[in-house]
Amino acid sequence: IAPAFVTINPSSSNATADLFPGETHQLTDAVLANLTNLGLTNIILFSFADPATAANQSIIGPCKTFPGEFVVFPGYITNRVFDLLLGGSLIQTKPFASPCYSDYGNQDAAKCAEITSHWMDDSYIHTNDPTSINAILFEGTSCVPHTVNPYALNCTIGAYPKMSVNVTTVSQIQLAINMARSLNLRLVIKNTGHDYGAKSTGAGALSLWTHNMKDIKYYEDYEEGSYRGPAFKMGAGVQVFEAYEAAHKHNLTIVGAEGKTVGLTGGYILGGGHSPLSSLYGMAADQVLSMEIVTADGRFVTASETSSADLFWALRGGGGSTYGVVTSMVIKAFPEMPVTTMSFSLSSGKEISPDKFWQAVRAYFEDFPKYTDAGTYAHFILNATSGSYVWDMAPWFAPNMSKSELQALTYPFFEAVGKIGLDLKPVYQEYTNFYEAWDKSFPLELWGSNLARYGSRLFPRENWGDPAILSSTFDAIRYVVDSGGVVSAYNVAAAPKSGHPDSAVNPAWRKTVLHAIDIIAWTQEMYTELITIWSNVLTSDWGARWRAVSPNSGAYLSESDYIEPDFQHSFWGDKYGRLYELKKKLDPWNVFYAQNAVGSEDWEMSDYIFGNLPSQNSRLCLRGTSPSQQDKIEDIR
Repeated sequence: IAPAFVTINPSSSNATADLFPGETHQLTDAVLANLTNLGLTNIILFSFADPATAANQSIIGPCKTFPGEFVVFPGYITNRVFDLLLGGSLIQTKPFASPCYSDYGNQDAAKCAEITSHWMDDSYIHTNDPTSINAILFEGTSCVPHTVNPYALNCTIGAYPKMSVNVTTVSQIQLAINMARSLNLRLVIKNTGHDYGAKSTGAGALSLWTHNMKDIKYYEDYEEGSYRGPAFKMGAGVQVFEAYEAAHKHNLTIVGAEGKTVGLTGGYILGGGHSPLSSLYGMAADQVLSMEIVTADGRFVTASETSSADLFWALRGGGGSTYGVVTSMVIKAFPEMPVTTMSFSLSSGKEISPDKFWQAVRAYFEDFPKYTDAGTYAHFILNATSGSYVWDMAPWFAPNMSKSELQALTYPFFEAVGKIGLDLKPVYQEYTNFYEAWDKSFPLELWGSNLARYGSRLFPRENWGDPAILSSTFDAIRYVVDSGGVVSAYNVAAAPKSGHPDSAVNPAWRKTVLHAIDIIAWTQEMYTELITIWSNVLTSDWGARWRAVSPNSGAYLSESDYIEPDFQHSFWGDKYGRLYELKKKLDPWNVFYAQNAVGSEDWEMSDYIFGNLPSQNSRLCLRGTSPSQQDKIEDIR
């Protein structure tokens, strides 16, 4: 009886690559029939479904089932029987910071001190936890160390899922999807939890924790469709640092994220995935040759150019937690290459006036298209939070360039800065390979603050073709800094000379030379009313100005405003209609939901943070059916 799977031939995939061992463990109709014959209780809850005969609305109700309101959730079926069929991989949630409190019976001062000391500077510890996420503000900040919320009195589950499946096999995913669909449970997927929009959490949910699907296999001469060359097949839990290490061992590199602990083959690639190599090779999603995925009906399929082609198109850029649960991907690899980096820092002060500071920044902005055409990538940060203007180049990253080549490319910029009367004193570093350059250049990412919100915009190349529009663009960027915000930006493009495949990647990415993130922050001591006003500035003031100077562009969905206006067009442009139609075709039960995901406009959370930020610590209901929202309408009437 336990666990419930049959072992399938590894070569049964429609992709060239064989299935990983965990992918050969699958739930089938024969397995379910056998369990029924053995008299196991309520096996029908784990049955497959057919999209062609699906009802448009759950027979249970318009809201996702909440714990305690339906006899079997939680109950014997969803706990004991489910765990039995899974093979013992069900985890009942205890929030990551629960050792700091007595609520879960695991209070431990030493463990609490360890968690507290590394809460914000060690993303490894969070990605290794089944439910910890980065975007704790939208979770409700329900269980955090006192350094994060000094007013916290206890630890509650908040928007963390009720329970999680530690996924290592396809059959476990199939069982979870089928049960969630049958009982109308909210289902969430967590690989690492980096997402800005809290897509990996939800109150009362069942979670699929894919983090431990770590298989990696190298193919020296891989053939798939029109591609022939080196490739890697990687499990859904592989993180960027692991992927880069694997490629480096074979003197190769892949297109991956800047952040070390980001999950490469999860929401990062599904959302498009920009990279230090994007100006050369395009988006990370452009490199995918095939995917293995469990869809909303519970079936396990291959998505590629020749198998489930529409699904393959949507998965590359259409967003995570939308069409299914990916178990692995096959990704192109490229030869290892030398890299030169350059960094500098500039601050205004007694000797450097604000005017000179901004003249220098403007001189840098002038040639963004030239820099990306040359294949470079730059991450820079602008702020005035200390009282002085600060510009950090962290770093300028030049793949396949020597120091002298980078100096030649940037000579006009440094000449212009010299005429302003400034010396940036750039520091150069040459590396023989991408892996070492990446590892030394980008620090471990920060984690888990409830005192900030983020927005972003993709500024198109065409803005650099008109001096007046470029000035307006520059002024809109500066306005955020002058207003007390931080701008963390990337001079990057995603339209390589070699071309790119047709996919769901935001078309705005193909025209951009600047991906800018604006960050608004506040303090614990601020009144809620003031925080609400300050939070709204991000969307209604700063964001509005950025959208005004790039009206035909968009934003990067994985690093965007939680309440991005017209998110459908902003994240997918004219591709949204096709994505939405496919969502309704493949998931008519609405098994998969995430904030700002395709089809999410049909749903709403029952409660809000600061009046307009959907709280993941509330009920998820079809739009217009939430009991609390209906009560508010009645109160207004």
